[in-house]
Amino acid sequence: MANFIEDKINEDLASGRVKTVVTRIPPEPNGYLHIGHAKSVYINYYMTAKRYGGKCYLRFDDTNPAKEDDEYVQAIIRDVKWLGWEGEITYASDYFEKTYECAQLMIKKGLAYVDDTPADQMREMRGTLTEPGVESRCRNRGVEENLRLFAEMREGRYADGELVLRAKIDMASPNINMRDPVIYKVLHTPHYRQGDKWCVYPLYDFAHPIQDAIEGVTHSLCSLEFENHRPLYEWVVDNLKEVFPFSPVQREFARLNIERTIMSKRYLKRLVDEGRVDGWDDPRMPTLCGMRRRGYTPSAILKFVEEAGVAKADSECSPDQLEACIRSELNETAPRAMAVIDPIRLTITNRPDGWTEECEVEINPNDPAAGTRRVKTGKHLYIERGDFAEVPPHKYKRLTPGAYVRLKSSYIVKCTGIEHGEDGDNVLCEVVDGTLGADVPGVKAKGVVHWVNADDCVDIEARYYDYLLLPYDGVHEDFAERMNPDSLVIYKGKGEAMLGEAEKGQAFQFVRTGYFVRDTRSDGIVYNRVVGLKESYKAK
Repeated sequence: MANFIEDKINEDLASGRVKTVVTRIPPEPNGYLHIGHAKSVYINYYMTAKRYGGKCYLRFDDTNPAKEDDEYVQAIIRDVKWLGWEGEITYASDYFEKTYECAQLMIKKGLAYVDDTPADQMREMRGTLTEPGVESRCRNRGVEENLRLFAEMREGRYADGELVLRAKIDMASPNINMRDPVIYKVLHTPHYRQGDKWCVYPLYDFAHPIQDAIEGVTHSLCSLEFENHRPLYEWVVDNLKEVFPFSPVQREFARLNIERTIMSKRYLKRLVDEGRVDGWDDPRMPTLCGMRRRGYTPSAILKFVEEAGVAKADSECSPDQLEACIRSELNETAPRAMAVIDPIRLTITNRPDGWTEECEVEINPNDPAAGTRRVKTGKHLYIERGDFAEVPPHKYKRLTPGAYVRLKSSYIVKCTGIEHGEDGDNVLCEVVDGTLGADVPGVKAKGVVHWVNADDCVDIEARYYDYLLLPYDGVHEDFAERMNPDSLVIYKGKGEAMLGEAEKGQAFQFVRTGYFVRDTRSDGIVYNRVVGLKESYKAK
Protein backbone atom coordinates (compact mmCIF):
# COMPACT_ATOMS: atom_id res chain seq x y z
CA MET A 1 0.00 0.00 0.00
CA ALA A 2 1.48 3.34 -1.08
CA ASN A 3 2.01 6.17 1.39
CA PHE A 4 1.25 9.85 0.82
CA ILE A 5 4.70 10.58 -0.64
CA GLU A 6 4.44 7.74 -3.13
CA ASP A 7 0.91 8.90 -3.99
CA LYS A 8 2.26 12.35 -4.86
CA ILE A 9 5.09 10.93 -6.99
CA ASN A 10 2.70 8.59 -8.80
CA GLU A 11 0.37 11.52 -9.48
CA ASP A 12 3.22 13.70 -10.83
CA LEU A 13 4.52 10.94 -13.08
CA ALA A 14 1.04 10.16 -14.40
CA SER A 15 0.30 13.82 -15.15
CA GLY A 16 3.61 14.32 -16.94
CA ARG A 17 4.73 17.07 -14.53
CA VAL A 18 7.73 14.88 -13.74
CA LYS A 19 9.63 12.67 -16.16
CA THR A 20 12.40 11.47 -13.83
CA VAL A 21 12.24 11.51 -10.04
CA VAL A 22 15.07 13.50 -8.45
CA THR A 23 15.51 13.78 -4.68
CA ARG A 24 18.26 14.84 -2.32
CA ILE A 25 19.62 13.98 1.14
CA PRO A 26 20.50 17.40 2.67
CA PRO A 27 22.53 17.01 5.90
CA GLU A 28 24.22 19.97 7.53
CA PRO A 29 27.88 19.11 8.30
CA ASN A 30 27.70 20.25 11.92
CA GLY A 31 27.81 16.79 13.52
CA TYR A 32 27.62 13.08 12.84
CA LEU A 33 24.48 11.46 11.45
CA HIS A 34 22.22 9.48 13.78
CA ILE A 35 19.63 6.80 13.10
CA GLY A 36 17.00 9.46 12.47
CA HIS A 37 18.92 10.46 9.35
CA ALA A 38 18.66 6.87 8.14
CA LYS A 39 14.97 7.59 7.59
CA SER A 40 15.88 10.42 5.20
CA VAL A 41 18.23 8.07 3.34
CA TYR A 42 15.53 5.42 3.15
CA ILE A 43 12.82 7.81 1.89
CA ASN A 44 14.91 9.91 -0.48
CA TYR A 45 17.03 7.10 -1.91
CA TYR A 46 15.45 3.66 -1.49
CA MET A 47 11.74 4.48 -1.43
CA THR A 48 11.77 7.12 -4.17
CA ALA A 49 14.85 7.65 -6.34
CA LYS A 50 15.91 4.02 -6.54
CA ARG A 51 12.43 2.58 -6.75
CA TYR A 52 11.38 4.97 -9.53
CA GLY A 53 14.64 4.76 -11.46
CA GLY A 54 15.64 8.34 -10.66
CA LYS A 55 18.57 9.94 -8.86
CA CYS A 56 19.30 11.16 -5.36
CA TYR A 57 21.95 13.75 -4.53
CA LEU A 58 23.86 13.89 -1.28
CA ARG A 59 23.90 17.66 -0.87
CA PHE A 60 25.62 19.27 2.07
CA ASP A 61 23.71 22.20 3.51
CA ASP A 62 26.89 24.10 4.35
CA THR A 63 25.56 27.65 4.59
CA ASN A 64 26.55 28.28 8.24
CA PRO A 65 30.36 28.24 8.52
CA ALA A 66 30.30 28.92 12.25
CA LYS A 67 29.23 25.33 12.98
CA GLU A 68 30.48 23.29 10.02
CA ASP A 69 33.64 21.31 9.47
CA ASP A 70 35.16 18.95 6.90
CA GLU A 71 35.45 16.27 9.62
CA TYR A 72 31.67 16.05 9.63
CA VAL A 73 31.52 16.04 5.82
CA GLN A 74 33.79 13.01 5.57
CA ALA A 75 31.95 11.20 8.38
CA ILE A 76 28.58 11.81 6.71
CA ILE A 77 29.86 10.53 3.37
CA ARG A 78 31.12 7.34 5.06
CA ASP A 79 27.83 6.79 6.88
CA VAL A 80 25.55 7.42 3.91
CA LYS A 81 27.62 5.15 1.68
CA TRP A 82 27.59 2.54 4.46
CA LEU A 83 23.79 2.60 4.27
CA GLY A 84 24.10 1.78 0.56
CA TRP A 85 23.51 5.18 -1.05
CA GLU A 86 25.15 5.76 -4.43
CA GLY A 87 25.06 9.02 -6.34
CA GLU A 88 26.52 12.48 -6.79
CA ILE A 89 27.82 14.60 -3.90
CA THR A 90 27.09 18.32 -4.06
CA TYR A 91 27.52 21.31 -1.75
CA ALA A 92 25.24 24.26 -1.12
CA SER A 93 28.36 26.43 -0.90
CA ASP A 94 29.09 25.71 -4.56
CA TYR A 95 25.87 27.59 -5.38
CA PHE A 96 26.65 30.72 -3.37
CA GLU A 97 27.18 32.89 -6.45
CA LYS A 98 23.94 31.78 -8.07
CA THR A 99 22.07 32.20 -4.79
CA TYR A 100 23.47 35.72 -4.43
CA GLU A 101 22.29 36.55 -7.96
CA CYS A 102 18.82 35.30 -7.07
CA ALA A 103 18.81 37.60 -4.04
CA GLN A 104 19.76 40.52 -6.29
CA LEU A 105 16.89 39.62 -8.60
CA MET A 106 14.49 39.62 -5.65
CA ILE A 107 15.66 43.13 -4.77
CA LYS A 108 15.17 44.31 -8.36
CA LYS A 109 11.63 42.93 -8.33
CA GLY A 110 10.87 44.79 -5.10
CA LEU A 111 10.66 41.56 -3.14
CA ALA A 112 13.63 42.04 -0.81
CA TYR A 113 15.18 44.87 1.16
CA VAL A 114 18.18 45.57 3.38
CA ASP A 115 17.31 46.20 7.02
CA ASP A 116 19.42 47.64 9.84
CA THR A 117 16.88 46.99 12.62
CA PRO A 118 18.64 45.36 15.62
CA ALA A 119 17.91 41.63 15.89
CA ASP A 120 16.08 41.85 19.25
CA GLN A 121 13.84 44.64 18.02
CA MET A 122 13.19 42.81 14.75
CA ARG A 123 12.11 39.75 16.70
CA GLU A 124 9.63 41.83 18.72
CA MET A 125 8.28 43.42 15.55
CA ARG A 126 7.38 40.02 14.04
CA GLY A 127 4.24 39.91 16.18
CA THR A 128 2.57 36.85 17.66
CA LEU A 129 0.25 34.09 16.53
CA THR A 130 -2.70 36.39 17.24
CA GLU A 131 -1.21 39.82 16.43
CA PRO A 132 0.30 40.96 13.11
CA GLY A 133 3.88 42.11 12.83
CA VAL A 134 5.09 45.69 12.50
CA GLU A 135 6.68 46.82 9.26
CA SER A 136 10.28 48.01 9.40
CA ARG A 137 11.07 51.61 8.50
CA CYS A 138 13.53 50.11 5.97
CA ARG A 139 10.82 48.21 4.14
CA ASN A 140 10.30 50.88 1.50
CA ARG A 141 13.93 51.56 0.63
CA GLY A 142 14.45 52.09 -3.08
CA VAL A 143 15.76 49.29 -5.30
CA GLU A 144 19.04 51.05 -6.09
CA GLU A 145 19.82 51.73 -2.44
CA ASN A 146 19.05 48.12 -1.53
CA LEU A 147 21.32 46.84 -4.30
CA ARG A 148 24.12 49.15 -3.14
CA LEU A 149 23.80 48.15 0.51
CA PHE A 150 23.62 44.45 -0.39
CA ALA A 151 26.79 44.80 -2.48
CA GLU A 152 28.51 46.56 0.43
CA MET A 153 27.46 43.72 2.71
CA ARG A 154 29.26 41.33 0.39
CA GLU A 155 32.31 43.58 0.28
CA GLY A 156 32.66 43.30 4.04
CA ARG A 157 31.84 46.87 5.00
CA TYR A 158 29.51 45.87 7.83
CA ALA A 159 29.93 43.96 11.06
CA ASP A 160 28.15 40.72 11.87
CA GLY A 161 24.45 41.39 12.36
CA GLU A 162 24.69 45.06 11.38
CA LEU A 163 22.62 44.58 8.22
CA VAL A 164 20.45 41.76 6.91
CA LEU A 165 18.51 41.15 3.71
CA ARG A 166 14.83 40.40 4.24
CA ALA A 167 12.20 39.02 1.91
CA LYS A 168 9.31 41.45 1.41
CA ILE A 169 6.17 39.38 1.83
CA ASP A 170 3.42 40.11 4.39
CA MET A 171 3.88 41.28 7.97
CA ALA A 172 0.24 40.39 8.70
CA SER A 173 0.48 36.82 7.45
CA PRO A 174 -0.97 34.23 9.86
CA ASN A 175 2.20 32.21 9.16
CA ILE A 176 4.99 33.97 11.06
CA ASN A 177 7.57 32.46 8.68
CA MET A 178 6.12 34.69 5.96
CA ARG A 179 6.52 37.96 7.90
CA ASP A 180 9.48 39.36 5.98
CA PRO A 181 11.95 36.64 6.97
CA VAL A 182 15.70 37.26 6.91
CA ILE A 183 17.23 35.59 3.85
CA TYR A 184 20.87 36.84 4.07
CA LYS A 185 23.13 37.75 6.96
CA VAL A 186 26.62 39.18 7.44
CA LEU A 187 29.03 36.70 9.00
CA HIS A 188 32.80 37.23 9.01
CA THR A 189 33.67 33.58 9.57
CA PRO A 190 35.87 31.60 7.17
CA HIS A 191 34.08 28.80 5.37
CA TYR A 192 35.65 25.32 5.53
CA ARG A 193 35.47 25.06 1.71
CA GLN A 194 35.21 28.66 0.49
CA GLY A 195 37.73 30.22 2.86
CA ASP A 196 37.36 34.01 3.17
CA LYS A 197 35.65 34.44 -0.18
CA TRP A 198 32.28 35.22 1.41
CA CYS A 199 31.14 37.25 4.39
CA VAL A 200 27.43 37.11 3.55
CA TYR A 201 25.57 33.83 3.78
CA PRO A 202 22.03 32.83 2.74
CA LEU A 203 19.68 31.37 5.32
CA TYR A 204 18.38 27.85 4.82
CA ASP A 205 14.80 28.81 3.90
CA PHE A 206 16.06 30.92 0.99
CA ALA A 207 18.98 28.80 -0.15
CA HIS A 208 17.22 25.43 0.03
CA PRO A 209 14.57 25.95 -2.69
CA ILE A 210 17.13 27.60 -4.97
CA GLN A 211 19.52 24.68 -4.60
CA ASP A 212 16.68 22.23 -5.28
CA ALA A 213 15.79 24.17 -8.42
CA ILE A 214 19.42 24.29 -9.62
CA GLU A 215 19.74 20.50 -9.26
CA GLY A 216 16.37 19.75 -10.84
CA VAL A 217 15.00 18.18 -7.67
CA THR A 218 11.42 17.11 -8.31
CA HIS A 219 10.41 16.23 -4.77
CA SER A 220 12.05 17.94 -1.80
CA LEU A 221 11.27 15.55 1.05
CA CYS A 222 12.01 16.77 4.56
CA SER A 223 10.90 16.27 8.14
CA LEU A 224 7.72 17.62 9.65
CA GLU A 225 9.20 20.68 11.34
CA PHE A 226 9.52 22.27 7.89
CA GLU A 227 5.79 22.03 7.13
CA ASN A 228 5.17 25.63 8.21
CA HIS A 229 8.11 26.69 6.05
CA ARG A 230 6.60 25.23 2.88
CA PRO A 231 4.75 28.47 1.94
CA LEU A 232 8.09 30.32 2.01
CA TYR A 233 9.72 27.56 -0.06
CA GLU A 234 6.95 27.94 -2.65
CA TRP A 235 7.13 31.74 -2.52
CA VAL A 236 10.83 31.64 -3.40
CA VAL A 237 10.48 29.26 -6.38
CA ASP A 238 7.33 30.99 -7.63
CA ASN A 239 9.13 34.34 -7.73
CA LEU A 240 12.15 32.94 -9.57
CA LYS A 241 10.24 31.38 -12.48
CA GLU A 242 12.27 33.36 -15.02
CA VAL A 243 15.40 31.66 -13.65
CA PHE A 244 13.96 28.23 -12.82
CA PRO A 245 10.88 27.46 -14.94
CA PHE A 246 10.41 24.06 -13.29
CA SER A 247 9.38 24.21 -9.64
CA PRO A 248 10.24 21.47 -7.17
CA VAL A 249 7.60 20.56 -4.59
CA GLN A 250 8.22 20.10 -0.88
CA ARG A 251 6.53 17.40 1.20
CA GLU A 252 7.08 16.63 4.87
CA PHE A 253 7.17 13.38 6.82
CA ALA A 254 7.28 12.65 10.54
CA ARG A 255 10.70 12.33 12.11
CA LEU A 256 11.95 9.06 13.50
CA ASN A 257 11.74 9.14 17.30
CA ILE A 258 12.80 6.28 19.57
CA GLU A 259 12.11 5.99 23.30
CA ARG A 260 15.08 6.76 25.60
CA THR A 261 17.13 7.87 22.60
CA ILE A 262 18.57 11.33 21.92
CA MET A 263 17.75 12.32 18.35
CA SER A 264 19.44 15.71 18.17
CA LYS A 265 22.90 16.42 16.79
CA ARG A 266 23.16 19.41 19.12
CA TYR A 267 22.61 17.30 22.23
CA LEU A 268 24.76 14.45 20.93
CA LYS A 269 27.58 16.93 20.39
CA ARG A 270 27.07 18.12 23.95
CA LEU A 271 27.54 14.55 25.22
CA VAL A 272 30.79 14.30 23.27
CA ASP A 273 32.07 17.73 24.33
CA GLU A 274 31.27 17.08 28.01
CA GLY A 275 33.00 13.70 27.95
CA ARG A 276 29.87 11.78 28.89
CA VAL A 277 30.57 9.31 26.06
CA ASP A 278 33.68 8.00 24.33
CA GLY A 279 33.33 10.08 21.17
CA TRP A 280 30.77 10.18 18.37
CA ASP A 281 31.19 6.45 17.74
CA ASP A 282 30.58 5.36 21.33
CA PRO A 283 28.39 2.24 20.94
CA ARG A 284 25.78 3.78 23.25
CA MET A 285 25.27 6.65 20.82
CA PRO A 286 22.48 6.50 18.22
CA THR A 287 24.91 7.87 15.64
CA LEU A 288 25.34 5.66 12.60
CA CYS A 289 29.06 5.26 13.34
CA GLY A 290 28.23 4.35 16.95
CA MET A 291 25.66 1.79 15.84
CA ARG A 292 28.13 0.38 13.32
CA ARG A 293 30.69 -0.05 16.12
CA ARG A 294 27.98 -1.58 18.31
CA GLY A 295 27.39 -4.22 15.61
CA TYR A 296 24.25 -3.00 13.85
CA THR A 297 24.13 -3.58 10.10
CA PRO A 298 22.78 -1.30 7.37
CA SER A 299 20.18 -3.90 6.43
CA ALA A 300 18.85 -4.11 10.01
CA ILE A 301 18.66 -0.33 10.34
CA LEU A 302 16.88 0.09 7.01
CA LYS A 303 14.47 -2.72 7.86
CA PHE A 304 13.63 -0.95 11.12
CA VAL A 305 13.06 2.35 9.33
CA GLU A 306 10.84 0.65 6.75
CA GLU A 307 8.80 -1.07 9.46
CA ALA A 308 8.44 2.21 11.36
CA GLY A 309 6.62 3.53 8.31
CA VAL A 310 6.16 6.91 6.64
CA ALA A 311 3.53 9.05 8.33
CA LYS A 312 2.48 12.68 8.67
CA ALA A 313 2.16 12.65 12.46
CA ASP A 314 5.01 12.37 14.96
CA SER A 315 5.16 9.22 17.06
CA GLU A 316 7.71 7.32 19.11
CA CYS A 317 9.00 3.85 18.31
CA SER A 318 9.97 1.23 20.85
CA PRO A 319 13.70 0.43 20.88
CA ASP A 320 12.65 -3.22 21.15
CA GLN A 321 11.54 -2.99 17.52
CA LEU A 322 15.03 -1.94 16.45
CA GLU A 323 16.61 -4.69 18.54
CA ALA A 324 14.28 -7.25 16.97
CA CYS A 325 15.55 -6.33 13.50
CA ILE A 326 19.24 -6.92 14.29
CA ARG A 327 18.51 -9.97 16.45
CA SER A 328 16.59 -11.60 13.61
CA GLU A 329 19.41 -10.94 11.15
CA LEU A 330 22.25 -12.08 13.39
CA ASN A 331 20.34 -15.20 14.34
CA GLU A 332 20.58 -16.22 10.69
CA THR A 333 24.12 -15.02 9.95
CA ALA A 334 26.27 -14.99 13.09
CA PRO A 335 28.46 -18.04 13.84
CA ARG A 336 28.12 -19.49 17.32
CA ALA A 337 30.89 -19.31 19.89
CA MET A 338 31.20 -20.01 23.60
CA ALA A 339 32.25 -17.33 26.03
CA VAL A 340 31.88 -17.12 29.79
CA ILE A 341 31.14 -13.57 30.92
CA ASP A 342 31.39 -14.05 34.71
CA PRO A 343 33.60 -17.15 35.10
CA ILE A 344 33.94 -19.71 37.84
CA ARG A 345 36.34 -22.67 37.53
CA LEU A 346 35.15 -26.23 37.04
CA THR A 347 37.39 -29.32 37.34
CA ILE A 348 36.62 -32.81 36.03
CA THR A 349 37.85 -35.03 38.87
CA ASN A 350 37.50 -38.44 37.19
CA ARG A 351 39.82 -37.67 34.32
CA PRO A 352 43.64 -37.49 34.44
CA ASP A 353 45.69 -34.30 34.10
CA GLY A 354 46.10 -33.31 30.46
CA TRP A 355 42.91 -35.06 29.41
CA THR A 356 41.17 -33.54 26.40
CA GLU A 357 38.48 -34.77 24.07
CA GLU A 358 36.98 -33.16 21.01
CA CYS A 359 33.30 -32.57 20.47
CA GLU A 360 31.48 -31.35 17.40
CA VAL A 361 29.43 -28.14 17.41
CA GLU A 362 27.31 -26.47 14.76
CA ILE A 363 28.68 -23.21 13.39
CA ASN A 364 25.14 -21.90 12.92
CA PRO A 365 22.10 -24.18 13.36
CA ASN A 366 20.08 -21.88 11.08
CA ASP A 367 22.59 -22.29 8.26
CA PRO A 368 23.22 -25.99 7.56
CA ALA A 369 25.68 -25.07 4.81
CA ALA A 370 27.98 -23.55 7.45
CA GLY A 371 28.74 -27.03 8.75
CA THR A 372 30.37 -27.90 12.05
CA ARG A 373 33.66 -27.39 13.86
CA ARG A 374 35.60 -29.28 16.55
CA VAL A 375 35.99 -27.95 20.10
CA LYS A 376 38.19 -29.43 22.81
CA THR A 377 36.83 -30.34 26.21
CA GLY A 378 39.46 -30.48 28.96
CA LYS A 379 39.92 -31.35 32.58
CA HIS A 380 39.77 -27.69 33.61
CA LEU A 381 36.90 -25.52 32.37
CA TYR A 382 35.16 -22.24 33.08
CA ILE A 383 31.39 -21.92 33.39
CA GLU A 384 29.14 -18.98 34.23
CA ARG A 385 29.01 -18.21 37.94
CA GLY A 386 25.24 -17.95 37.59
CA ASP A 387 25.09 -21.54 36.33
CA PHE A 388 26.16 -22.93 39.72
CA ALA A 389 24.45 -22.62 43.10
CA GLU A 390 25.80 -24.30 46.21
CA VAL A 391 22.40 -23.67 47.85
CA PRO A 392 19.97 -23.56 44.93
CA PRO A 393 16.81 -21.45 44.86
CA HIS A 394 13.44 -23.05 44.15
CA LYS A 395 13.12 -24.65 40.68
CA TYR A 396 16.80 -24.03 39.89
CA LYS A 397 17.66 -26.05 36.76
CA ARG A 398 21.42 -25.77 36.54
CA LEU A 399 24.41 -27.10 38.41
CA THR A 400 24.11 -27.86 42.13
CA PRO A 401 25.82 -30.45 44.38
CA GLY A 402 24.52 -33.89 43.41
CA ALA A 403 22.80 -32.66 40.24
CA TYR A 404 23.47 -33.48 36.60
CA VAL A 405 23.82 -30.98 33.74
CA ARG A 406 25.04 -31.29 30.20
CA LEU A 407 28.04 -29.30 29.11
CA LYS A 408 26.95 -27.75 25.81
CA SER A 409 27.71 -30.21 22.95
CA SER A 410 29.76 -32.37 25.31
CA TYR A 411 29.31 -34.71 28.29
CA ILE A 412 26.78 -34.85 31.08
CA VAL A 413 28.55 -34.13 34.36
CA LYS A 414 27.56 -34.62 37.99
CA CYS A 415 28.53 -32.02 40.57
CA THR A 416 30.29 -33.58 43.57
CA GLY A 417 31.06 -30.42 45.52
CA ILE A 418 32.95 -27.15 45.55
CA GLU A 419 36.36 -26.00 46.80
CA HIS A 420 36.64 -22.55 48.32
CA GLY A 421 40.12 -21.08 48.10
CA GLU A 422 41.92 -17.77 48.36
CA ASP A 423 42.31 -17.67 44.60
CA GLY A 424 38.61 -18.35 43.98
CA ASP A 425 36.06 -21.14 43.95
CA ASN A 426 36.38 -24.39 42.02
CA VAL A 427 33.33 -26.50 41.17
CA LEU A 428 34.09 -30.25 41.23
CA CYS A 429 32.38 -32.56 38.75
CA GLU A 430 32.56 -36.07 37.37
CA VAL A 431 32.00 -36.93 33.72
CA VAL A 432 29.26 -39.51 33.15
CA ASP A 433 30.77 -42.04 30.77
CA GLY A 434 28.92 -42.66 27.52
CA THR A 435 27.18 -39.30 27.43
CA LEU A 436 29.26 -37.53 24.78
CA GLY A 437 26.46 -36.48 22.46
CA ALA A 438 24.22 -39.20 23.92
CA ASP A 439 22.09 -40.06 26.93
CA VAL A 440 22.32 -43.08 29.25
CA PRO A 441 19.55 -44.75 31.26
CA GLY A 442 19.00 -43.41 34.74
CA VAL A 443 20.81 -40.10 34.18
CA LYS A 444 18.79 -37.00 33.40
CA ALA A 445 20.46 -33.62 33.00
CA LYS A 446 18.63 -30.74 34.69
CA GLY A 447 19.82 -28.30 32.05
CA VAL A 448 22.55 -27.29 29.61
CA VAL A 449 25.42 -24.92 30.48
CA HIS A 450 28.06 -23.44 28.22
CA TRP A 451 31.75 -23.54 29.00
CA VAL A 452 35.26 -22.81 27.73
CA ASN A 453 38.40 -24.88 28.10
CA ALA A 454 40.60 -23.21 30.72
CA ASP A 455 43.76 -24.48 29.00
CA ASP A 456 42.73 -23.23 25.56
CA CYS A 457 40.90 -19.93 26.07
CA VAL A 458 41.56 -16.20 25.91
CA ASP A 459 40.76 -13.36 28.27
CA ILE A 460 38.02 -11.17 26.84
CA GLU A 461 36.41 -7.92 27.87
CA ALA A 462 32.65 -7.97 27.36
CA ARG A 463 30.95 -4.58 27.26
CA TYR A 464 27.24 -4.53 28.01
CA TYR A 465 25.41 -1.41 26.82
CA ASP A 466 22.10 0.01 27.92
CA TYR A 467 20.24 3.15 26.87
CA LEU A 468 21.93 6.46 27.61
CA LEU A 469 18.71 7.83 29.06
CA LEU A 470 16.55 6.66 31.92
CA PRO A 471 12.82 6.40 31.14
CA TYR A 472 11.08 9.76 31.01
CA ASP A 473 9.41 10.49 34.35
CA GLY A 474 7.34 13.45 33.22
CA VAL A 475 9.52 15.88 35.18
CA HIS A 476 13.13 15.89 34.01
CA GLU A 477 13.16 17.40 30.52
CA ASP A 478 16.91 18.03 30.30
CA PHE A 479 18.79 15.01 29.03
CA ALA A 480 21.57 15.71 31.51
CA GLU A 481 19.13 14.91 34.34
CA ARG A 482 18.15 11.57 32.80
CA MET A 483 21.56 10.02 32.13
CA ASN A 484 21.65 6.31 32.90
CA PRO A 485 24.57 5.55 35.29
CA ASP A 486 24.53 1.90 34.17
CA SER A 487 24.61 2.52 30.43
CA LEU A 488 27.96 0.67 30.28
CA VAL A 489 28.95 -2.35 32.39
CA ILE A 490 32.25 -4.14 31.70
CA TYR A 491 32.92 -7.79 32.47
CA LYS A 492 36.24 -9.64 32.42
CA GLY A 493 35.49 -13.03 30.94
CA LYS A 494 36.89 -16.02 29.10
CA GLY A 495 36.31 -16.98 25.51
CA GLU A 496 37.18 -19.64 22.98
CA ALA A 497 40.58 -19.15 21.38
CA MET A 498 39.02 -18.28 18.04
CA LEU A 499 37.50 -15.13 19.57
CA GLY A 500 41.02 -13.77 19.95
CA GLU A 501 41.75 -14.47 16.29
CA ALA A 502 38.55 -12.97 14.86
CA GLU A 503 38.62 -9.86 12.70
CA LYS A 504 37.52 -6.58 14.22
CA GLY A 505 33.86 -6.07 13.41
CA GLN A 506 33.14 -9.83 13.30
CA ALA A 507 29.85 -10.73 14.97
CA PHE A 508 29.10 -13.90 16.95
CA GLN A 509 26.30 -15.35 18.96
CA PHE A 510 27.75 -16.15 22.36
CA VAL A 511 25.78 -19.30 23.15
CA ARG A 512 23.07 -18.73 25.77
CA THR A 513 24.24 -15.14 26.26
CA GLY A 514 23.62 -12.80 23.33
CA TYR A 515 25.02 -11.35 20.12
CA PHE A 516 28.43 -9.69 20.29
CA VAL A 517 30.79 -7.98 17.87
CA ARG A 518 34.53 -7.51 18.21
CA ASP A 519 35.20 -3.85 18.87
CA THR A 520 36.77 -2.01 15.95
CA ARG A 521 38.71 0.53 18.02
CA SER A 522 40.21 -1.52 20.86
CA ASP A 523 43.59 -3.22 20.71
CA GLY A 524 42.65 -5.96 23.18
CA ILE A 525 40.07 -8.72 22.81
CA VAL A 526 37.02 -6.56 23.41
CA TYR A 527 33.49 -7.57 22.47
CA ASN A 528 30.49 -5.26 22.47
CA ARG A 529 27.11 -6.78 23.12
CA VAL A 530 24.87 -5.90 20.21
CA VAL A 531 21.66 -7.28 21.68
CA GLY A 532 20.53 -10.05 23.99
CA LEU A 533 19.01 -13.34 22.92
CA LYS A 534 15.56 -12.72 24.35
CA GLU A 535 12.93 -11.45 21.94
CA SER A 536 10.68 -8.92 23.65
CA TYR A 537 9.17 -7.00 20.72
CA LYS A 538 5.89 -8.15 19.24
CA ALA A 539 4.98 -6.51 15.94
CA LYS A 540 1.56 -4.87 15.89
